[in-house]
Amino acid sequence: MAENADKYTYRVTWSEEDAEHVGLCVEFPSLSWLAASPEAALKGIRKLVAEVVCDMAENGEQVPEPLSTKHFSGKFMVRVPPEVHRQLAMEAAEAHVSLNRLASAKLSQ
Repeated sequence: MAENADKYTYRVTWSEEDAEHVGLCVEFPSLSWLAASPEAALKGIRKLVAEVVCDMAENGEQVPEPLSTKHFSGKFMVRVPPEVHRQLAMEAAEAHVSLNRLASAKLSQ
């Protein structure tokens, strides 16, 4: 199961507060790893995630599915206030496109 740890989504960023690089994993938001270099932060968070995945598997816990292996349908619902819905519908009509196409274009920007 630890081999799946390589399929998770990792990111390294600078933490001004800690004055170090911090390694993060999207699928495990409670985990982080601080290090002096970005390479060490990435290595640390990957090792930590692999250990946590092994522990979870050994204890029969549900291990998060990596985002990289999930299937996304391309559909999701967003609720907006009626005034926003009306404004978007008018904007789509004026542009001669569907509301869906207008929203997709705005989200892609």
